[in-house]
Formats: sequence, structure tokens, C-alpha cells
Amino acid sequence: MPRRAEIRVEGRRAGVLEETDRGYRFQYDSGYLEQANAVAVSLTLPLQPDLFQDKRLFPFFDGLIPEGWLLDIAEKTWKLDPRDRMGLLLACCRDCIGAVEVRPMEAGND
Repeated sequence: MPRRAEIRVEGRRAGVLEETDRGYRFQYDSGYLEQANAVAVSLTLPLQPDLFQDKRLFPFFDGLIPEGWLLDIAEKTWKLDPRDRMGLLLACCRDCIGAVEVRPMEAGND
């Protein structure tokens, strides 16, 4: 079953990140794209209606995952595999420094 996350920018829902058996997908919400003050999640994920797809987690989202001693604490606390990048993102990046938030979504919940 795919794991999904709501991606929020400055408190507004910007899109959905999804992990599938073929990799990762990210797509901006059409309502977000229509907002005059919409900003891109990152330079590598510019505002566009088209779906972004990759076999690996997009570098911007991977860069949100903590490193070093903080990652060690997260792995031990939540018993996470350090190779499970989506699991780490979902567990550790709800309240990131900066404008982007990652909120886990239940299956079938939009």
C-alpha cells in the first residue's frame, strides 16, 4: 500500500507526495497552483500541474530528514530503518525548520 504525505507550504496545502512500488510521485494541488501567492516547494520542483516522478525520493524531501545524532535518536525512538527514507520523512518532518511541512496521510484520505 502506498504511503502518502500532505505537503504544506507556509501552512497551506501545496500538494501530495506518494511512495509507490515504482518510486515516488509529487503533484501540486490545482487549487494551490491557482493562488497568486503560491510558491514552489523547491527550485527542483517548480510550480506546474504535471506530476513529478522518480525512482528515488526527491532530493529536496530527502534533505529534510535529520542527520547525525538527531537521526540516530529518531531511528532508536521510532525503531526506523535508516534506509526507509519515506518512513523517516513521515516520522521526523512534521515540524521542519522553514516553510515546508510534511504531514502523513491515511490511505484513501485526500
